[in-house]
Amino acid sequence: MTTMAFTEPVLLKRIPNDPARRKLYWYDDYVATGGYESLKKSLGMKADEIVKTVIDSGLRGRGGAGFSAGQKWSFIPKEKKGPHYLAVNFDESEPGTFKDRYLADYDPHQLLEGIAIASLATQCDVAYIFIRGEYHRQAKVLERAIAEAYQHGIFGQQGMLGGNAKLECHVHRGAGAYICGEETGLLEALEGKRGWPRNKPPFPAIAGAFGKPTVINNVETLCCVPHIIERGPLWFKSMGTPSSPGPKLYGMSGHVNKPGVYEDELGITLDYAINKLSGGMKGGRYKGAICGGISMGVLGPDQLDIRLDFDDVRFRGGCLGLGTAGMIVMNEHTNMVEALRNCVRFYAHESCGQCTPCREGSGWMAKILDRILSGQGKRQDLDMLLELEKTMGIMPGTTICGLADGTAWATRTFISKYWDEFAAACPEERPISISIKRGSHNVTTPMGSNTR
Repeated sequence: MTTMAFTEPVLLKRIPNDPARRKLYWYDDYVATGGYESLKKSLGMKADEIVKTVIDSGLRGRGGAGFSAGQKWSFIPKEKKGPHYLAVNFDESEPGTFKDRYLADYDPHQLLEGIAIASLATQCDVAYIFIRGEYHRQAKVLERAIAEAYQHGIFGQQGMLGGNAKLECHVHRGAGAYICGEETGLLEALEGKRGWPRNKPPFPAIAGAFGKPTVINNVETLCCVPHIIERGPLWFKSMGTPSSPGPKLYGMSGHVNKPGVYEDELGITLDYAINKLSGGMKGGRYKGAICGGISMGVLGPDQLDIRLDFDDVRFRGGCLGLGTAGMIVMNEHTNMVEALRNCVRFYAHESCGQCTPCREGSGWMAKILDRILSGQGKRQDLDMLLELEKTMGIMPGTTICGLADGTAWATRTFISKYWDEFAAACPEERPISISIKRGSHNVTTPMGSNTR
C-alpha cells in the first residue's frame, strides 16, 4: 500500500476519539476554533470560482453514489428565473450507517457553514435539512444551531454576514421511510407528498423541489466544503487516491473490538480499517464485511486487501460501490443465510411499492429465504434467487430508483461469495412431481404448485 497523506483529523478535528473528551460545539466554540472563516472567504469569491474550486478538489458525494459534488452544482442554471433550493440529505436510513448523526451530535455548525457556502455557489435562496424521523436529538441540536446562525447573521433576510446573499434554512423531519434517502423520494416528501421516487428527467437541477432548480447534497459532503475553501483543492487531493480524493468517515460496527466512527483517507484497505481503526476482530476470525451499508453488497473472506474507495470496491470487490462506508464486519460464526435474509426482509418492508419488480421481487426473495431457514430449502431456490436478482433494478432498466439494486446486489454477493453455506442449507434432493388437476388438464410441477 502506498504512503498515505492523511496526518490529522479534518471532519472530526473537534470530535476526539475518546468519548470522555467530546463536547457539543455551539456557535461561540465553533468560531473560536476557526469556524465560519471559510464562509467569509467565500463571500469574496464569485459563484463560478467556488464551483470550480470544489470541482478541482475532486470531492465526490459521500452519500453513496460518489458523484462529483462540484459538477452537480454546475448543473444549476446560471440565470435565475425564480428561487433555487438546497436539500440536505440527512435521512441516513441505510443500515450500518451513522456517520452523519455523529457530525450533528458534536459539530452542527460545520454542516451549516457548508450549507452557506454551497448556497453561494448555486445562488440558493432556501436550504432544507431533511433529517431522518428517528433522529430526535439531532433535529433539536440542528434547530438550536440554526437559531444561533440566524442570531449571528449567517442566515436571514439581513444578508449573509451583512452581504447581498440571503439564505433561509429550515429543518424538515422525515417520517421514518428508508426510500426518502433517495433524492427524488426526499423531494416528494419535502413537498408534503407520499415519499416515493420520481421519474427522471427532469432532473432536480432543473426541476427539483417545488419545480425549481435544486441541489441535493449529503451531510458529510457539505462538511468537506469549508475545508476545501480554506486549504485549497491541492491539499484535498493530496489525500486518498487519484479518482477518490480526500478524507472519509468510516462507520465501523459488528464484530470489532472498538465500533464507532473513524476518519481516514479514501483508499485504506479493509484490513487496515478492521485492525487499525476499530481494534481488530471480536469473537472469531474475519468472515465478511458489508462495505457501505447493506445495499452495496458484501466483501468476501479473501478480500481484506480491497481498497476502500469508490472504484476498487466496485471493480475488484464485486460490490455496487463503497456507498456510505458503513462497515458491518462479521466473524466466522455468522450465519450468512440469516444475514442475507435480514437484509432482504428490510428491503421488502421498505419498498415503496411503485415498481413491480422491486415490490414483488423483494417480497418473493424474503419468502424464499424464510423457507430456506425453516429447513425446507431446495437447490432450485438458489437458482430462483439468482434469477430474481438479475431482473430487478435500475441497471436492468426495470425500476425508477436503486432500492431494487440494493436488494439484488446483497443477494448476488452473499450467494456467490458464500455458495457452499447456502448450498448446505438447500440440499440436493429428487423432486417430487405433484399432479394438479385444473379442469381437464393435469399440470405436473417439481415445485409443488404453480399459477398457470
